Amino acid sequence: MTNEIERKFLVKEIPAGLMNYPSNEISQGYLAVTDDAEIRIRKKGNKYFETVKSGKGLKRKEIEVEIGEKAFRSLWPRTEGKRVDKTRYEIPYDGLVIELDVYSGPLAGLAVAEVEFVSEEESARFSPPEWLGREVTHDVRYGNKSLALYGKPVD
Repeated sequence: MTNEIERKFLVKEIPAGLMNYPSNEISQGYLAVTDDAEIRIRKKGNKYFETVKSGKGLKRKEIEVEIGEKAFRSLWPRTEGKRVDKTRYEIPYDGLVIELDVYSGPLAGLAVAEVEFVSEEESARFSPPEWLGREVTHDVRYGNKSLALYGKPVD
């Protein structure tokens, strides 16, 4: 199990030239969700993953393993009503990568960006670009599991 150190921001403005960055269509669904943990499956491009995450906020534990398409398809029906669809763009910024998620379906209109760090110190030094808005790292309503279960937050 690895530690994931990640900050999350609402997107104030989609950056110019978005289509020039690498992107993937992502469909993910949740098999199990508790207050402190989640098990999800994800289709990212033509690859499939199962992930277990625990914890909240800036630093979380994560295990991700690649699974086959057949396993994904057999589990997918169990995620009915607990799914998100999005396009993820990978935008280089200041030696890091900002993962910009533009949601579709019931979450259309929502865009959130995440940045992963190697340490909490690096995370504290991060100065976001102008196009990022309010930080929502500690707002559980913007976690993908919450979006999948309850929809778009009303601010």
